[in-house]
Amino acid sequence: MHVRPMTDLPSTIARRPDMMPEPAAAWLDALNPAQRAAVETVDGPVLVLAGAGTGKTRVLTSRLAYILLTRRAWPGQILAVTFSNKAAREMRDRVAAMIGAAVEGLWLGTFHAIAARILRRHGELVGLRSNFTILDTDDQIRLMKQVLQAEGIDDRRWPARLVLGVVERWKDRGLTPDKVPAEEAASDVAGGRLAAIYALYQDRLRTVNAVDFGDLLLHNLTIFLTDHSVLEEYQRRFRYVLVDEYQDTNVAQYLWLRLLAQGHRNLCCVGDDDQSIYGWRGAEIGNILRFEADFPGARIVRLEQNYRSTPPILAAASGLIAKNRGRLGKTLWTEAGGGDPVRVHGLWDGEAEARWVGDEIEARQRQGDALSQIAILVRAGFQTREFEERLLTLGVPYRVVGGPRFYERQEIRDALAYLRLVHQPDDDLAFERIVNLPRRGLGDATLRLLHGRARADGLSLSAAAVRLVAGDGLKPAARKALAGFLDDLDRWRRMVDAVMHTDLARTILDESGYTRMWQADRSPEAPGRLENLKELVVAMGEFETLAGFLEHVALVMENVEGAAGEVVNLMTLHAAKGLEFDTVFLPGWEEGLFPHPRALEEKGEAGLEEERRLAYVGLTRARRRALVSFAANRRIYNQWTAAIPSRFVDELPKDAVEMSADQGLYGAAGMAAAGEPRWSYAAETPRGGFATPRARPPVIEGKSLAVPPRPAPTVPFAVGERVFHVKFGYGTVTRVEGDRLSISFEKAGDKQVIHSYVERA
Repeated sequence: MHVRPMTDLPSTIARRPDMMPEPAAAWLDALNPAQRAAVETVDGPVLVLAGAGTGKTRVLTSRLAYILLTRRAWPGQILAVTFSNKAAREMRDRVAAMIGAAVEGLWLGTFHAIAARILRRHGELVGLRSNFTILDTDDQIRLMKQVLQAEGIDDRRWPARLVLGVVERWKDRGLTPDKVPAEEAASDVAGGRLAAIYALYQDRLRTVNAVDFGDLLLHNLTIFLTDHSVLEEYQRRFRYVLVDEYQDTNVAQYLWLRLLAQGHRNLCCVGDDDQSIYGWRGAEIGNILRFEADFPGARIVRLEQNYRSTPPILAAASGLIAKNRGRLGKTLWTEAGGGDPVRVHGLWDGEAEARWVGDEIEARQRQGDALSQIAILVRAGFQTREFEERLLTLGVPYRVVGGPRFYERQEIRDALAYLRLVHQPDDDLAFERIVNLPRRGLGDATLRLLHGRARADGLSLSAAAVRLVAGDGLKPAARKALAGFLDDLDRWRRMVDAVMHTDLARTILDESGYTRMWQADRSPEAPGRLENLKELVVAMGEFETLAGFLEHVALVMENVEGAAGEVVNLMTLHAAKGLEFDTVFLPGWEEGLFPHPRALEEKGEAGLEEERRLAYVGLTRARRRALVSFAANRRIYNQWTAAIPSRFVDELPKDAVEMSADQGLYGAAGMAAAGEPRWSYAAETPRGGFATPRARPPVIEGKSLAVPPRPAPTVPFAVGERVFHVKFGYGTVTRVEGDRLSISFEKAGDKQVIHSYVERA
C-alpha cells in the first residue's frame, strides 16, 4: 500500500491555519466558541460531548474540512466513521461544499463498510478469499439451522434465531469461540453446547467463503491482533480518526477504534452520553464514560448551546437527565427567549388520552401548523394502535415511522387470519397464511395437493382439506397434522356463540401455539410482538362481536391506503433519535410502561438510567412545544388496570412545566386553577439501588390520594332484571360488574356483555 508521507506537504501550510482560503475562514467564524474549539483542536484525543440540537453534524464536517484545508493530511489519511450510510453521504456532500471540491480517497463510511474494505484486502489471514459473501439475516438463520441439524439439536426447542442471537451478542463483544467465558458457554441453551456450535458455525462460514455482519469487525480484530504488520500499516495511514455517535458503539467497535487510533492518537469522538439509548442491541455507554481513562491527556469539549428548542423544553430535559448518575455532565442552554412550558396532562384512560392528543392536533392544524411538524412518540410499539384509530376517525393523515401500521404488522396479520378463518371458513388467503403457522409439518407439497384438489373439485381450501383428510392422498404425518388443524377450527367455531370474542381470541392464540411460538423466540422483536397481540385483544373489546371487529379492521385498512403528503408522524422513542419536530406528544408516561419494566428487571439501575435517557431524547425532539401525558387507567386484556404516573413526571423541574388533569382526576377538581399540581410517588431510593415501583399512592400538593378507579359507569340494570340483546335474544341479569353484565340468555346461555348493548325486555 502506498501512503503519501506528510513530508511531501509544505510544512508551512500544514501548520498555518491562518493561511486557509477566505471561504473557510468565513465558516469558521460562523461557529460558536465551543464548536470552533472542537474543530480546531485536531491534535491528540478529543471527546466532543454534543448535546441534542447543538450542531454536532456541523462540527464533524467542519473539523474534517479544516484538516483537509490546513493540509494536515490527505483524504486517504483520514478515517471518518458513522452509523449509517445516509450520514456518511451527507457528510461527504457537506465537506465537498465547504472545501469547494469533491473529496476523493477519504475513508468515510459505516463501521461495517470500512471493516469490509479492510477485510477484502486481508481476508486470507482469517481463511477467506477476497470475494467472500456477506450474508443477510435469512441466510444466517438458514446456515445456523444446518449446523443445529448436523449436531442433532432440536430446532423447535432451540430455534436457530435464538442461538444466532447469542452468537451475535458474543461477536458484538469481540469474542471469538475460544474466548467465550466458561460460565456463558455452559448455558443450558442448546444443551450447554453453545460455544461448540459457535465454532462450527464459524467453520461453516469459512467453508462457504462467507461472513455475517458481526464477522466484519471480529475478523478485523483477529487480523490486527495476530498480524502486527497489518495493524501498524493502518495505524500509520490514519493520521486522523473521527467517530460519530460514539455513545452507541459496542465493545467490538470500541476495540477496533482504539487499536487504529494508537498510532497518531489523533482521535476525535463525537457523541452524547445523555442520548445512549441502544443498550438492548449491544451499545456500551461505558465506552464514552471512560474516554479520558482510555486516552490520557484527552480534551473534553462540551457543546451546550442549543439551536433547536425553547428554554422551557431545555430546562425540563436538563432537569430530568440530571437525575442520572452515570453521565459526564452538561447543561443545554439557548440564546432564544420565550416559549411555552412543557405541558403535562393527566387523563382518565388510554382512550381519553388518544382523544386529547387528536383534539390538540386539530387545534394546531387550525392555527396553521403543518402536520409534518407534529410527532407522537411512544415507548412501546403497541401504543400506536389507539392513536392510529383516533387519527383515522378524525380523518387526520399519519404515517408510522420505522415500522408498519398496527394492523399491518406480521403478528397482527397472522392473528387476524386465524380470526377470519374461524369467522369465514372459505377464506382461502387466511387458510394459506396460517395452515402451517406455527409449523405443523404441512409444507409446500401438502399445499400443492390442497390447491390441486380445490381447483379440481371447485372447493375452498378448507373444504378441500376435509376431503383430503378423509381420503388417502396424504402421508400419515401430514394427514394427522391437517386433521388436527381442522378439528381446532371446528372447536373454535363452536365457541363463537358461547364465549366473549375477546376470550375466543385468547383461546385461539394459545391453543394454536402462536403465542408460545413468540414466547420461545429470543429475537429483540419478540417481546414487542407479544405486546401487540395483547393490544389486539384490547382493540377487540371495543366491539360487540367478532364480525363487527373484523369489518372495522377491513375498513381501517382500506382507509389508510394512499396516505401521503402532510402527515402526522407516529413512532417509538427509539426511532425518533436524530429527528426534530415543532410539536411533540409524549403519551403513556406511567409506571409499568415508561420506564419499561423489562428494562428495570434486566438491568436494574443501569436500565432505569437508560430509560431516563430515552425520556430526555423524547423531550429534546421538540422545537416549540412538548406535551407529556399519562392515564390513570389502562385496559389490559380487556380489564381496566389502575396506573400511576411515571417517576419521570415528578422529576421534571417545577418551573419548566405546566400541569393539568381531567376534571376530578386524583380528586383534584380544581387543581389546575389552584396552582401547580404535583404527582409524586414519594419513594425513598434504597442506598446503592434504584427507585422501584411504589406501593404508596401518588401525592398531590402534599396530600396522599389513592390512585382512582375509572369513573364508575351508571348502569341502569339490576340483578334479576329481564333484558333483550339483538344477537342473543332474551335473558336475565345475574351479575353487575362495572359496565359489564353477566346475563343468562334463554337460548344462548351465559354471557358477559357491555350494558349499553342491551335494553329492558
